[in-house]
Amino acid sequence: MCFRIVNVVNYQYGGKRIMLLIIHVKDEKENYVLQKELKPYFYAHQKKNVMYKLSIAVILFVSFTGYSQNDISNNQEATYKKEVKQTILEFFEGFHSGDTTKIKTTLDKNIVMQTIVKTKEGEVRTVKTDVEKILIAIKNRPVEQKWDERLLSFKIDADSSIANAWTPYEFYVNENFSHCGVNIFQLFNDGNRWKIIAIADTRNKVGCKKK
Repeated sequence: MCFRIVNVVNYQYGGKRIMLLIIHVKDEKENYVLQKELKPYFYAHQKKNVMYKLSIAVILFVSFTGYSQNDISNNQEATYKKEVKQTILEFFEGFHSGDTTKIKTTLDKNIVMQTIVKTKEGEVRTVKTDVEKILIAIKNRPVEQKWDERLLSFKIDADSSIANAWTPYEFYVNENFSHCGVNIFQLFNDGNRWKIIAIADTRNKVGCKKK
């Protein structure tokens, strides 16, 4: 967002000569967000008293400040999303290399893991996963066996303390396609970094778009 000066008003106030700058605020799409509302109003009344002109300046200043605050908020949200994504990528770096120490730095001590499964009878239910057993399996994975979980995209919502990430994936074992699904990560910010507090996933053999 940017602004430009569209008029300059000079007047006397309290025995002093004061110059008032009238500006228009421009958004990221190059639209004059204040021009439509204020320009006609200003020119229709530009010969009125000093207090009116001051009110125009106050409106412009407040509006510009509001847009600046929104920009800061958007920048903060973008930072949170970037940090959340980095934590998830670190989790998978540890997963792929068998480095459980690295994985643990991304996990909260109270983390919950669940898988959504469909039984032979067609019932859909959740199965809780023992985190410690998963970590042991990752650490003791045979050297010749390569696990490759390829994240296809990220959809992240985050504020300063909590976040949710949706990551569709495809899973390969030694370059052979195994299954696909979606991971859902929930994270919180402990003040130092983001930690994963829950992971839920689906696993499917059909309906997968294999590369």
